[in-house]
Amino acid sequence: MTLSAGGGAILILAAYFLVSTKRLSPDSKKFQWLNLFGAIGIVVNSVHFRAYPSAGLNVVWAIIAVYGLAKAFKSSARD
Repeated sequence: MTLSAGGGAILILAAYFLVSTKRLSPDSKKFQWLNLFGAIGIVVNSVHFRAYPSAGLNVVWAIIAVYGLAKAFKSSARD
């Protein structure tokens, strides 16, 4: 496992752990940033090793995180 995949997996697992233990809200920017950078790390590794199904899954994961960030920024702009 390269640094990008290991780091990406750690970020995604950390995000999940922090939400599961109620230390982060699933609507928070921090949660979405962790997921976005985690997914990017795994995509880089997956493409390098030609693991395209994993890359595809994590591209979708990153898109979901970008959507969550857009919602969070829109919400904070209204406040």
